[in-house]
Amino acid sequence: MDLMDAAKAVQANAYAPYSKFRVGAAIRTASGAIFAGCNVENVAYPEGTCAEAGAIAAMAAAGEREIAEVAVIADGDDPVTPCGGCRQKLAEFAAPDVVVTMSGKGGNSVTMTIADLLPGAFSTRHLDSA
Repeated sequence: MDLMDAAKAVQANAYAPYSKFRVGAAIRTASGAIFAGCNVENVAYPEGTCAEAGAIAAMAAAGEREIAEVAVIADGDDPVTPCGGCRQKLAEFAAPDVVVTMSGKGGNSVTMTIADLLPGAFSTRHLDSA
């Protein structure tokens, strides 16, 4: 299955009654497995869950730990990058050179690496020097 197709399919299941901004994310692991997640809002805004976090949680629940590729699609006309928190979550499981493809409903897409999205990411090397 194409990774962006998986992100688009799960986007349809997003629960976004407040923002009306549905997001879908899919990650492919090093084993080739695909895990998807959608944003889930909550009336106690901003207590919702991002699509990327949902995909990562599904991956971890399945016992996988290494992201090889990421796709994100959102309702905006232009591609939308993951939020800052999700960039850090992705960096926890993805090498700096892992590709992230972002797409909008208009069909145009942008591709960046984890390092492009989160330069100077906080990592275990910071903890090791403490």
